[in-house]
Amino acid sequence: MKHIVKILSLLAAISAFWIGLLQAAIIPRSHTWLLPIYFVVSLGCYGLLMVGVGLMQFPTCPQEAVLLQKDITEAKEFFKHKGVDVGSD
Repeated sequence: MKHIVKILSLLAAISAFWIGLLQAAIIPRSHTWLLPIYFVVSLGCYGLLMVGVGLMQFPTCPQEAVLLQKDITEAKEFFKHKGVDVGSD
């Protein structure tokens, strides 16, 4: 819910800024149609940046990796006893 509020408040702020620019005629009318395109491109760049930062800060869990390998071994043994071919390992 917090992300929706952030996005809506950002959208409202940018819309207010855009309307303000239109009313003040700071930017020529011929260039105002580009502002929403710039906004969408900027939002896409922000999203890619956040995904990249999230991937760089992704925590590694060596204890969980050991437990996962143990679970995989147990599952292979279980399926071998049931007669299912689970590979060479």
